[in-house]
Amino acid sequence: MAIYRLRSLAKLPFSVRTISSSSIIPSHLERVGFIGLGNMGSRMANNLIKTGYNVTVHDINLSVIKMFSDKGISVKGSPREVAEISDVVITMLPSPSHVLNVYTGPNGLLNGENPVKPWLFIDSSTIDPQTTRKISLAVSNCALIEKRDHCVTPVMLDAPVSGGVAAAEAGTLTFMVGGADEAYKAAKHLFSSMGKNAIYCGGAGTGSAAKICNNLAMAASMLGVSEAFVLGQSLGISATTLTKIFNSSTARCWSSDTYNPVPGVMDGVPSSRNYDGGFASALMAKDLNLALTSAKEIGLNSPLTSQATDV
Repeated sequence: MAIYRLRSLAKLPFSVRTISSSSIIPSHLERVGFIGLGNMGSRMANNLIKTGYNVTVHDINLSVIKMFSDKGISVKGSPREVAEISDVVITMLPSPSHVLNVYTGPNGLLNGENPVKPWLFIDSSTIDPQTTRKISLAVSNCALIEKRDHCVTPVMLDAPVSGGVAAAEAGTLTFMVGGADEAYKAAKHLFSSMGKNAIYCGGAGTGSAAKICNNLAMAASMLGVSEAFVLGQSLGISATTLTKIFNSSTARCWSSDTYNPVPGVMDGVPSSRNYDGGFASALMAKDLNLALTSAKEIGLNSPLTSQATDV
């Protein structure tokens, strides 16, 4: 139902506010709430602030909240308080349980059965498609405090990202977006403020599905590249030489040419700073378990997923 109620959204005559000669923010996106200020979320929020959005933030980590408040950014004590003053809310959280709690918990974004202010919710967390669809349905069952022409209910986009911390910092993330096509088109300015690519995947949950598939492939390739480096160095070939070979032949991949796992081979990556600021192995294990669970639910045998999860 939310898709049909929203179908005129991309064509609505929203006004725009000029922030600078190179940045124009549509009025329907002007006030953004951002919840989840970890390695990725804090950098994404910073890029929205740099673009000129009116951003309000929330996180359970008080030290990171202080960092934002010290810069004059509005902070709130709960997801509900963020939603009360936002046109759009973006969430970037560690796991499905965190996302469910932020949306539907006692002080959650959806505020029980009461009408909500945000017309759009964007979840950039990496979670399973089933949880995404459950939350998307809950969002579509809410009413809006302020009706927006033909849009009478809020909508949700699942928009997980790829690119890592470096891309979040540089604003070059890739967004994989699921949900109503009209909402995706209406929110493009947000995505372009935080990334360089936004790829529409289909209906609710397809962005989440794309992300767990992407991370499955990346995990398997990183394990293979790492194993090859260990073998090659054990056989007397330096990691630098192996990297040159990989990156000029058939082994080339993101794990070899962008996020090399061997310390000292590539500048600016976690392996060259004692693995500080990288993607936590616990999160990759979580993502692999999401992929494995999804595969089992549809009866798909995924031996590499199982092996990577065990490792």
